[in-house]
Amino acid sequence: MRAVRMVCAAVVAVVMATAGCASSTSDQSGSATSASATSGSARPDDTRTLANLGDSFSAAVGVQPLVEDSYFLCMRSSRNFAHVLAARETYRLDDVSCGGADTSDFFDAQYDGVPPQIDAVSADTDVVTVMIGGNDSSVYTRAIGTCSDVAATDPTGSPCRDAYGDEYVDIIRDRTYPALRRALSAVRAKAPDARVVAVGYPWILPERTGCYPTVRVATGDVPYLHDLQAELNDAIRRAAQVTGVTYVDMSSVSQGHDACAPVGQRWVEPQTGANGAAPVHPNELGQQAIADQIAAVLR
Repeated sequence: MRAVRMVCAAVVAVVMATAGCASSTSDQSGSATSASATSGSARPDDTRTLANLGDSFSAAVGVQPLVEDSYFLCMRSSRNFAHVLAARETYRLDDVSCGGADTSDFFDAQYDGVPPQIDAVSADTDVVTVMIGGNDSSVYTRAIGTCSDVAATDPTGSPCRDAYGDEYVDIIRDRTYPALRRALSAVRAKAPDARVVAVGYPWILPERTGCYPTVRVATGDVPYLHDLQAELNDAIRRAAQVTGVTYVDMSSVSQGHDACAPVGQRWVEPQTGANGAAPVHPNELGQQAIADQIAAVLR
């Protein structure tokens, strides 16, 4: 297992212990549907179908309740943006998003018994939503972790940028972007008539001024990580463009809703005092906002 899988498992344990949730059971298929919006027996045969692929931002890790009978370590929420969209637009949903996923998990099993995510896509799929890339080469996960680790050494400086420079940007350009192109091309090939949308990540940090120690990033490293996230989103946008996929830009609408914003305004939870989602992940408001942006581009 990759290190990010271990991180994901640890987050699962903490979140579940805090929430006291015991309603989710393991399903070796790794796939789940929403009872309120996606039951095949409750809808006519011509119901439009939606497949949701992606990582913990797509799965809405930490947002309760979980999808019943979904694979436990995926931490797939029944209130993630795909479920919100499916209920609103009456799609039949096949949600295979999973915490810790990267683009390789489109093609290979992330966990034993969990099929590759792309298996959820077929020629009959009407809409595919994809939110992926942040875990590839552990680039953004590792950047947040390493920047948090060194922040205390120089809270007002830029210890992370000083130590790592262009390393993370180079990874996104040299590894993540080609991986995104491969993944989106494969989705497009399996569902040539579907509307495929690739979703960018909402801002985790403000552009210039952070909120140390609520989010443990030194003052000078806030723009460093903000620019890194902009690079990641641009890689997703460019990969979408060359593969004929629609890009959903969350950058403009999520300004002022980052992890440093107050409760009720923020769409992403901070590292300290996270409420209603895993730390540094979108909360229910954030998931609803993502669903709104996807719905807007599908009209």
